[in-house]
Amino acid sequence: MRIHLTAGLLVAVILSNGCATRPASPGRLVGSFDFALIGDVPYSDEQVTNLFPNMIAEMNGERLAFVIYDGDIKSGASPCSDAVFQERFRQFQTFRHPLIYIFGDNEWTDCGTGTNHFDTEERLIKLREVFTAGDQSLGQRKLKLVRQSSDAAHAKFRENVRWEMGGVMFAGLNVPGSSNNYGKPEFAERNAANIAWLKQAFAVAQQDKARAMMVIIQANPIPERGGTNKIHAGFMEMLEVLEDETVAFRKPVVLVHGDSHYFRIDQPLLGSKSRRRIENFTRVETFGNPDVHWLRVSVDWRDPNVFRFHTQYVRKNLLKHQR
Repeated sequence: MRIHLTAGLLVAVILSNGCATRPASPGRLVGSFDFALIGDVPYSDEQVTNLFPNMIAEMNGERLAFVIYDGDIKSGASPCSDAVFQERFRQFQTFRHPLIYIFGDNEWTDCGTGTNHFDTEERLIKLREVFTAGDQSLGQRKLKLVRQSSDAAHAKFRENVRWEMGGVMFAGLNVPGSSNNYGKPEFAERNAANIAWLKQAFAVAQQDKARAMMVIIQANPIPERGGTNKIHAGFMEMLEVLEDETVAFRKPVVLVHGDSHYFRIDQPLLGSKSRRRIENFTRVETFGNPDVHWLRVSVDWRDPNVFRFHTQYVRKNLLKHQR
């Protein structure tokens, strides 16, 4: 196996509910800015009508450059209907900040199983139609995005995006859990597009002398340390490319994902040749159902680590624990 993974050190996590700095303007090299990471909500009726709106309201009161949503806009058991898509689109438009949405498995690859009987590829087409119109983000304040569909060779892949801010390159890819839809007819073309987009994002980051890179997907591609699971074939090529590009980049690289609903920050990637931890690579998994909270990321290109992560617990969503 070419990729080697291990659990790593918890890095730069700060428990904080402090104020953020002013948002940066795209393309402008500023000293610092903050943004938010969320995903894997809302799942239940209570989350749809109460907990998720609580989180949106809290984030709307903060100074954030943008919000990144790393997939799963509903539970796997809930309908993959147009009505659900439209309901979530309306909720996304209540965000005061730009919202960048990365597709998850619950809204398309899992829509042909269980109580859902939808054509999964048709649902992917519908997601693109509802959520990826134009070259701007969702949310009330817009952020201009570069879409992979601007390249005629990858015209259908509107969901793959990138943008730059404050010396950092951000790249979003359609890599859904739990196995990247591996073995299905559409996999090979989408995986090839993802690999091309990932390489291009790193190339542009090198060209622009970016201080850091953040890659956002939905799936958790990294098996637990000590477990019996090996890296799934659906993620192998992506992880190989990510290792090669991270080593060549030689600056901080962060992989953000959701999927397994376990908040963590670690450094699980080992070099294929050195079999040692790749020090400039960090993995961040966002909060997810049943925890309806968010993660603040502070960016400062003058800091050697560039990124600092702060857990943000929504006060109205805190559980009253019993003993």
